[in-house]
Parts: sequence; C-alpha cells; structure tokens
Amino acid sequence: MDQDRLPHEKGFHVSWDQLHRDARALAWRIQGHGPENGAWRAVVAITRGGMAPAMIVARELDIRMVDTISVKSYNHQAQSAPRVIKFPDMDVMGDGTGVLIVDDLVDTGRTLEVVRQHLPKAHVATVYAKPKGKPLVDSYITEVSQDTWIFFPWDMALQYVKPYRGDSD
Repeated sequence: MDQDRLPHEKGFHVSWDQLHRDARALAWRIQGHGPENGAWRAVVAITRGGMAPAMIVARELDIRMVDTISVKSYNHQAQSAPRVIKFPDMDVMGDGTGVLIVDDLVDTGRTLEVVRQHLPKAHVATVYAKPKGKPLVDSYITEVSQDTWIFFPWDMALQYVKPYRGDSD
C-alpha cells in the first residue's frame, strides 16, 4: 500500500467554499430552536475541527459568546481514548442549557460522549455525521458512510500537478 495514502476506502474532499455553505446551512437548521425564546446564548467549538464551523454559525446567528473545549482523541490518523485538555468557562456554560456545541464531524461519537459528560444539556451540531456517531448529535447537515475519510480544507494544500500527456517522460 502507498505510504502517502490513508487507510480508508473512500475519500470525501471538502473545499473552504463547501464547508462555508454547509456551516451556514447548519446555522439555518438550528436558528430559532434555542431554549431562550429560540435563541442560543453561547457557542462552544470542539477544537480544532469545530473552530471554523463554529465561527460561521456564531456569525450567522449573531452569538457573541464563543468558547472552546479541547478534546484529544486522535494521534495522527489513529483514535485513542478521548480526554479533555481544555475546558470552556464552566461557570458561564453551566450544564449546557442554551449552548451550541459545534464540531466539523462526528465519527464514532467518542469525543462527544466526553463532551456531553460536562455539558449534558447542550445542543450538539456537526456539519458532517457518520452512522456510529449520529445518535449523539442533535443537528447535522451531511451524513457520510463510516468508511469515508473526510479531507477538510485545513488538512489540504494546493499544488501543481503535471498534466498527463500519454508519454513516458
């Protein structure tokens, strides 16, 4: 197997434009569904992947209180036991009532299980969801198969590719 290739059968490449459209769609989906007269009082991004979508959601819904929770559950491409390495301001977040937790993706749900232990009443919204983790998410935009690896724009680089011209040079 090629060393530069990830061990997944399928790949789903997400551009910055696509992520922006999908994060705006997520904001549209949850708009007006907050417990405080339809409003949300805060957004908590799961770092690092949730930061870009959380910023877009917070902007679209005019939410000014934004914080992060940092959960380490990946070491390169291999999953390990998730653990919180940075908490949001829990005095402000409380049990999570009126709080949107935003992430780019729910895969197996292990990260969200840890987050929900600390913010059990928060609304969890992800841009993308895989079947194993989908039951832990309250709102999402796109479901992808469990064996699909999502290539996010922050993981990719644009580079020149030599055109194939049918010659052996």
